[in-house]
Amino acid sequence: MRLLLVEDEPQMADALTAALSRYDIIVDHAATLAIAEDAARDNVHDVIVLDRQLPDGDGLSLILHLRSIGSKTPVIVLTAQGTVADRVHGLDRGADDYLAKPFAVEELLARVRALLRRPPTMNALVVRIGALEFSLDSREVFVNGKPLELPRRELLVLEALVRRQGRTVLRSALEEAVYNFDDEIQSNALDSHVSRLRRKLVETDAGVTIHSMRGVGYLMRPAC
Repeated sequence: MRLLLVEDEPQMADALTAALSRYDIIVDHAATLAIAEDAARDNVHDVIVLDRQLPDGDGLSLILHLRSIGSKTPVIVLTAQGTVADRVHGLDRGADDYLAKPFAVEELLARVRALLRRPPTMNALVVRIGALEFSLDSREVFVNGKPLELPRRELLVLEALVRRQGRTVLRSALEEAVYNFDDEIQSNALDSHVSRLRRKLVETDAGVTIHSMRGVGYLMRPAC
């Protein structure tokens, strides 16, 4: 999962990033509306967590901008402005959910999961390919009914491929799913993650194959 956090308070941003990263969530941080607009333009995020009081304006204006360009990325407004009138105003301006500070990270995670269960963002909670089952809700992987434990980055690669099964996933899209803005990516790092994941799927007889599309990306299909 990739999340855009729009928050101008450095301590809050660092704490949330650290907490969410423990749940294998890739967090991109934007401290201003201008940075957030640039980050959200490519529509690569599964959800946006948005503060209202930002240095260059009200965070709600970002929602209007996103909807004007056709983005349907769900938005959770996270703010100290938590009166009933504030919540109603935020929801009326297009927010999908509203969480007042202070809050528990567990509640934020639950709200994120709830948003991702709504169609069309997620059409099925469990994707089955061959003998592989991937829970898009809990992000658990099973092969022939047995759990398959994967390191964080291999899990993120698998999630990106599963979500686009039968379609070629560009290298750039995979890198966006696996790394955040600040990560330094080695030239062969992604290929190494895919290679290790492919080997584990073969060893467990998962019934899926990951095809390399030279110079383009990767494609996951059921094994013939």
